[in-house]
Amino acid sequence: MTAYEPLGGPGAGTGPAPGPGPARYDAVVLAGGAARRLGGADKPGVRVGGRALLDRVLAACAGARTTVVVADHRPTARPVTWAREDPPGGGPLAALAAGLRHTTAEYVVVLSADLPFLAGRTVGALLSALAASDAEGVLLTDADGRDQPLVAAYRASAVRRELAALTRDRADLTGLPLRRLTGALRLARVPDAVASFDCDTWDDIATARARIREHGHVLDEWISAAKDELGIDLDVDRVLLLDLARDAAHGVARPAAPLTTFLVGYAAGRAGGGPEAVAEAARKAAALARRWAEEAAQAADGKPDAAPDTHPGA
Repeated sequence: MTAYEPLGGPGAGTGPAPGPGPARYDAVVLAGGAARRLGGADKPGVRVGGRALLDRVLAACAGARTTVVVADHRPTARPVTWAREDPPGGGPLAALAAGLRHTTAEYVVVLSADLPFLAGRTVGALLSALAASDAEGVLLTDADGRDQPLVAAYRASAVRRELAALTRDRADLTGLPLRRLTGALRLARVPDAVASFDCDTWDDIATARARIREHGHVLDEWISAAKDELGIDLDVDRVLLLDLARDAAHGVARPAAPLTTFLVGYAAGRAGGGPEAVAEAARKAAALARRWAEEAAQAADGKPDAAPDTHPGA
């Protein structure tokens, strides 16, 4: 288990805010472990916040040109390339080598499949730090300062060089620990106690499930899960939509809130989609709800609004 401390939003970390990451990178996700501390359960498929752990990690590296999952085939929320070490169960170093064969980018992000709080922002921070340094890899450290080599970005050429060196004197990489690779690389580190939190035990799973329901995180987690489930990638102003729902509920009727937000989404889709279309539709609907509220207030005061002048200039 990686120690966990509540240090802000998921993946917020304690390091500097990232700049733009390199445009081209590949990702290798290791998802074929035995999960002995979970009693042999299908760990990548365990759900946190309604989404499989593997799908949460795949969402964090959605910017990868190629994403390779080293495991047996399973349904995933987005398309990936599948690979498997030979023989299966050969350990993380053998799995990494199997996945790396399907990548060609200069940078490769290497991730385990049990990181419930990993976010794209953290992946970008790792890539930016790597691009800005002469290091051969940049990895996260956890709350106790321990290296997490399976939450890292590496120069693919350096990883291939060391993998080749390791196989000169042996037939394969089965059973070798990952530190045989990372110990030979020049590494930099980014501290992040949240994004590095991994789920090795059922207690870890319970901690993760409880945390995403905390008041400060639940809406962001729900929106992220809903977008993933619906297959959409659209950033919208959450405050704007919540204000609209409030105006509709108070100015019209409580059931108007969900119906209005649905209609705003439908209208934005017909207008071509995008955050601007959502904002414009929400603005119009909010103005309408406020007019309804004003009429109700005037009626309650017994002061109906004056009839509009339908003949300006007459």
